[in-house]
Amino acid sequence: MLPCLSAPPDEAPPLEHHLASLAAAVADRGRAAMLCLLMDGRAYTATELGTVAGVAASTASAHLARLTEQQLVVMIKQGRYRYFRLAGAPVAQMLEGLMGLTRGGTAVRSSTPPALRFARTCYNHMAGTLAVHLHDRFLALGWLTGEGHYQLSGAGQTGLQQMGLSLTPAQPAAGCYCLDWSERRGHLAGALGAQLLQLFERRHWVERHLDSRALTLTPAGRQAVARHLGALPPAERR
Repeated sequence: MLPCLSAPPDEAPPLEHHLASLAAAVADRGRAAMLCLLMDGRAYTATELGTVAGVAASTASAHLARLTEQQLVVMIKQGRYRYFRLAGAPVAQMLEGLMGLTRGGTAVRSSTPPALRFARTCYNHMAGTLAVHLHDRFLALGWLTGEGHYQLSGAGQTGLQQMGLSLTPAQPAAGCYCLDWSERRGHLAGALGAQLLQLFERRHWVERHLDSRALTLTPAGRQAVARHLGALPPAERR
């Protein structure tokens, strides 16, 4: 007789069980649409998320309960309203990675809307052509040190302070590499990536779109990038 391979009742389910449950939560088209919207880093109501997913209110609630159970989203109460947002940067990084697997080769670039491909939010930092350009220039100028997990060099601290970023000795100036799904190259994520997006928004160098996570680089932003980092290559100007 073959031995029983099931885990004893008092043991936690195996890793593959949790992985299968997580994958099943993302696999539904309606829930995937909700997660894609939440990738802009903002919080939305169940009604708003249900509208994007094209489902009834009861179905939207069931979807959000499933996503909450899998710790992909969290619910925030504000007065009598309830909002939902991604559970954190690791969830956003996982989703960004999955987006990079949806198509291969140059088909990703050609099928991605130009505005979204040029600049967009990736949870709490910038992504797209603009963000890849910033990442590459930071490395070329020696502003970042390390591979994959970055620290600001002395030149980087000076350069970013000149751009208007407030940096203090007590504040860790760390960033990390994030693979850009439309460019298939790296952009800057982590605390430093989030600070950079905040700077660009505060200075009105980028503006968010209301109906997507696309960002528009303003004329003032284009001038600031050129002044501090060098102009965008002609093929990348939008």
